[in-house]
Amino acid sequence: MSFSGRPLSVVRRSIGSRPTLAVRSVSRAVRLNSTATPRPPPPTVASTAFYALSLALFTGAGYLIGTYSSLPPPASLVESSTAIAHQKAHQPKYGSHSDYTSAISDLRTSWEAKGKGDKISTDDADLESHGISDWSYHDAKKPTVVVWVESTEEVQEVVRIAKKWKVPITPFSGGTSLEGHFSSPFGGISLDISAMDKILRISEADGDVTVQPGVKWEDLNAHLASKGVPLFFPLDPGPGATIGGMVGTGCSGTNAVRYGTAKAEWFLNLTVVLPSGEVIKTRSRARKSSAGWDATKLFIGAEGTLGIVTEATLRLAPLLPTKVAVVSFDGVEEAVRAATEVVNAGFPVQCVEYLDGRTMHAINQGGLAGRQYKPVDSLFFKFQGSDEAMTEVAKNVQKVIKKHGGKNFEFSKSDKEAQDLWQGRKAALWSVLGLRDGARVWTTDVCVPISKLPTLVRETTEDFEKRGITACHFGHVGDGNVHSLALFSNDEELAVVEHAVHDMVERAIRLEGTCTGEHGVGVGKIDYLPTELGEGTVNLMETVKRTLDPSNLMNPGKIYPHIKPQRQ
Repeated sequence: MSFSGRPLSVVRRSIGSRPTLAVRSVSRAVRLNSTATPRPPPPTVASTAFYALSLALFTGAGYLIGTYSSLPPPASLVESSTAIAHQKAHQPKYGSHSDYTSAISDLRTSWEAKGKGDKISTDDADLESHGISDWSYHDAKKPTVVVWVESTEEVQEVVRIAKKWKVPITPFSGGTSLEGHFSSPFGGISLDISAMDKILRISEADGDVTVQPGVKWEDLNAHLASKGVPLFFPLDPGPGATIGGMVGTGCSGTNAVRYGTAKAEWFLNLTVVLPSGEVIKTRSRARKSSAGWDATKLFIGAEGTLGIVTEATLRLAPLLPTKVAVVSFDGVEEAVRAATEVVNAGFPVQCVEYLDGRTMHAINQGGLAGRQYKPVDSLFFKFQGSDEAMTEVAKNVQKVIKKHGGKNFEFSKSDKEAQDLWQGRKAALWSVLGLRDGARVWTTDVCVPISKLPTLVRETTEDFEKRGITACHFGHVGDGNVHSLALFSNDEELAVVEHAVHDMVERAIRLEGTCTGEHGVGVGKIDYLPTELGEGTVNLMETVKRTLDPSNLMNPGKIYPHIKPQRQ
């Protein structure tokens, strides 16, 4: 797809009415019947939905009777062009203004009966904070009502009321989304799960923990440490991220080189409220299972469009000593070659982070790291293991680094030195914000095969500079994931940045990469999916969506480019 020569399809709000984000300090889951044939029990909604899904995916037959219209788009898997044509002709319709009002009335009556009248709000400030983000410049819309929930049962009740009145639901947890995940393009209910923040169970022997979705990964690891549990949850997307949002976006973080992403085996099972209102658990707590396909992964990366996660059982990893190294390079090509050889050599690498020269300059200028670095392209390493093993590793890594022109190799000798060296990586985002007084930042990410990373960074840097954009590039070089932060101060600069970001995403896809490495699709990158995945794959995803959520109530406007609901 190309955005050249035509207006962008998504209209942005003016930045003039938005507050300036202050720079803050860095701190932050049948039984078979016998041969007798008794009358079977009536099927549950979940079993009906998954039966329809099986037909859809494997036989191509059967139609789910939905609520789109008298002739809904097929819920069986048909050829993409046919499915798209049906979808365009029969888009889902939400309730009327009166239906929305009735839904709010039902919610208010129920919550007041629980003594929780203050946990439902239509105040504009609450609607604003639950629909519009200071971190996203995509088209953002407010919900009609915000409801705070504390249990699976309350989520189930909200879903049933929403289903009754055909009112959409948008989940909200940490509010840190960069791609407009909690925007409510059709109004409706913002389901705030931030109060579902309990750690329900810890099993050190089994190396797992069960939590509610509002738990923040940083708080979980701090709690484990306070209890003397020598384990941690290794996914580290960024400060403030919650388990629910991490499931929804299929996140990763700086530890991805060693521990992978949310789509690996870190989520053992999930408790999910389906669009029907039925509650399921995706699988058992066993470390592995070959009991059918993995329903857990169906919801990882689905961004709340297939159901609301209310509990998650997480796999934990051993908490090992770490050492940090920082090294300078003349350019991104040399840095990537060095990082690739270090990773492929099998050294115990936990993180490999690339920061370009401008980012390093920003870190020095901002002073948040408490030290100075060489203001050139750099790699930050974290290694894990015993002190003796890591000392030997440092010697071998340094040999590889020198072969690729690396200079100024610094290796921590103590825990404090490790923390001090790594502080630069932690300070990158806030430091970039300080490059221009009063500027705002557009943050995006893409991911490419590692060998294509130098081309991506070089071409993107050149393109941004030609457009007069001040931008920094850094990210997880060990898996080809780059974050770009582009600064702007007014609407004219915002338009230039927007076009440059679109070109960067197209460039990543052209290099056999993806429009998003870990931030998710949301409303910001939905239009790229047909180009990246192909219409057949998108059709498969939309067939699953129509099967589980025929009324399209769950987080509409995200992921599925051909499903465009309407309000009555």
